[in-house]
Amino acid sequence: MRYITEAQVREALPMADCLGMMRTVFMRLASGEALNHPRRRLVLPTRSTLHYMAGSDGRYFGAKIYATNPKHGAHFLFLLYRAEDAAPLAIIEANALGQIRTGAASGLATSLLANPGARTLALIGSGFQARTQLEAMLAAVPSIERVRTWSRSAEKREAFAREMTAQFGKPVETALTAEAAVRSAEILVTATNSAEPVIDSAWIGPGVHINAMGSNQARRRELPTDLVRRAGLIAVDSLEQSRMESGDLLLAFEDRDWERVVELQSVVAGRARRLSPEQLTIFKSNGLAVEDVISAGLVYERTC
Repeated sequence: MRYITEAQVREALPMADCLGMMRTVFMRLASGEALNHPRRRLVLPTRSTLHYMAGSDGRYFGAKIYATNPKHGAHFLFLLYRAEDAAPLAIIEANALGQIRTGAASGLATSLLANPGARTLALIGSGFQARTQLEAMLAAVPSIERVRTWSRSAEKREAFAREMTAQFGKPVETALTAEAAVRSAEILVTATNSAEPVIDSAWIGPGVHINAMGSNQARRRELPTDLVRRAGLIAVDSLEQSRMESGDLLLAFEDRDWERVVELQSVVAGRARRLSPEQLTIFKSNGLAVEDVISAGLVYERTC
């Protein structure tokens, strides 16, 4: 078995390539070639938690295992196996792996659901995941000309804007309020750890596409109920997993509301789509193990 480091992952998995991997894996989910098992959690009295999830893209299979503690952060590993003969191939440090593939999944959804030619992006959050969300949006939607960001810490959002402007050569502006960031944006990404909504439905005009990716727990959400209910199309990476941990939907829905939710694989396969320029669309991302599998397989191949 190989041991693959964070630095090797970053070198082997550029965002443009990961975007292609996400399209491939959702096509494989649509055809039945890929399999996904949703996340499970083991919560300790110390508030340390073990999270584990598994999947197969048809060529490889494996599991992501990570441990978190509110005071001491998170530690991610991925175990990769070959599907043909179950041979163990690699242990992969997976902080960057998850960060990149999460951004790429949002980028894929945005390329399919946002109105063509969208030029203005709003980003709520300036932390670990916000960086690759922005990278993915710029890679997936070349028409974006303006980026506005807001987070609770003025110091952090200003630093984020400076660093991202320098990294991508696209001006990233800071807003004084979340409303100022969101008003008139055509694409919105929420990338926070908030337990309560971070935006108001009144700020969101018709035709906006929203990626809500910060929460993957049943009692936490970034989007308010009335905004979720306004959406004409809601896509998720997995219905099974969303019914377990998509607080944005669980806290807004009655049972019958799930009938209008589609999986991203259906959008990729052309079975679901935006119906009009005025339709509000949402991609509620939780992150799937199968996304890690296909990304890990590419990293393994490029580091052998």
